[in-house]
Amino acid sequence: MLSEQVYARLRDAIMRGDHAPGAALKPQDLAREQGVSLAVVREALVRVVGDGLADRLPNRGFAVPAYSDRRWQEIAEARRTIEPVLLRMSVERGDVDWEARVRAAHHRLSRTPPYTPDEGEYYSEAWSEAHRLFHRALMEGCGNPVLLETFDRLWTASELARRWSTHRNPGRDGVEEHRRLEEAALARDADTAVKVLVRHLTLTAEGLTGEA
Repeated sequence: MLSEQVYARLRDAIMRGDHAPGAALKPQDLAREQGVSLAVVREALVRVVGDGLADRLPNRGFAVPAYSDRRWQEIAEARRTIEPVLLRMSVERGDVDWEARVRAAHHRLSRTPPYTPDEGEYYSEAWSEAHRLFHRALMEGCGNPVLLETFDRLWTASELARRWSTHRNPGRDGVEEHRRLEEAALARDADTAVKVLVRHLTLTAEGLTGEA
């Protein structure tokens, strides 16, 4: 559908940083640029708001979220509240197919270079996708699609902040964090897996905002 194409282009543009933090997303301008109707653009914008990549402002239209430590601390708090619950459920409920998906996703992540010369100081698109798929695989064993939808939304919002701030916390050993997370999950050690995940998410929050 046309609205799906417009939504995908707008979502990608925001994630790439084509629209600065706090920038207005004017439906008229977007419709003219993409050669579509206002109705199509508004439908796409509503979906982007649902992804956490834009805000709907009362009487002011739409805008990219403004960069604010408080906002990302709230997202980090939500992730630290929800994701440990999903991971514990996954460890308890996940079957052999779940184990295989987690192992495969971790293998892909560990073999994907986080940086490439053409993408500068920021994490590469390939690594970012491998990173998402690994964390998503860990959660999928919970078997609850409603909770997974919440995870997806929080991940997207957090990813936008991370892409704006990846130059912080350069000494972090993410490879070791992910290895420990995979090992604990596949060992069915829910307590250790949750402990490792909470620490992982806390370090992410520190990297984004400079606070715990």
